[in-house]
Amino acid sequence: MTQRPRRIVVAITGATGAIYGVRLLGRLGAVPGVEAHLVLSDAASLTLHQEVGLQRRDVEAMAHVVHKNREIGASIASGSFQTDGMVIAPCSMKTLAAVAHGLADNLVARAADVILKERRRLILMVRETPFNLAHLRNMTAVTEMGGIVFPPLPSFYHRPASIDEMVDHTLDRVLDLLGIENTQAPRWPGMRSSAEAPGDA
Repeated sequence: MTQRPRRIVVAITGATGAIYGVRLLGRLGAVPGVEAHLVLSDAASLTLHQEVGLQRRDVEAMAHVVHKNREIGASIASGSFQTDGMVIAPCSMKTLAAVAHGLADNLVARAADVILKERRRLILMVRETPFNLAHLRNMTAVTEMGGIVFPPLPSFYHRPASIDEMVDHTLDRVLDLLGIENTQAPRWPGMRSSAEAPGDA
């Protein structure tokens, strides 16, 4: 029997941070046996052009399968279509609210709803600051349903030298959450206070 590919759904919405979705597609495309399914919201096209200078068709060319956001009859809208996770990168507060309240009024929200009901991994790279109470309550609701709220906050312990390094380090963590082999990710080796002697417990 032929083994099916590992299918990861990537949704890009209109929040700032389009680079996360674009670079995630590139990272997934480099992993053998992974099939990336892409959905772009209408607002995502504007953000992609503004932030990374790409047209919709440029980003769609990076995915194995492309679905239209209004295509509610798409394969990823059904739990019977086997997938291995979904990442919304970035995730707008509007999309977060739709997922939190089960609206399923477009394919991004419907696919996320399917991931949750099938108990698969859903990662929402939410982008807004500061959060208001509605944002926080929606994030709590999604977490209680089994989703992972993952604001793309940069780490500095690996001393990034560029924005690309900061973005990639965040995506290293996303790939870890998806269970995708990622040998290039810098790992925290631990550190000892300079005041500690080598033999201190």
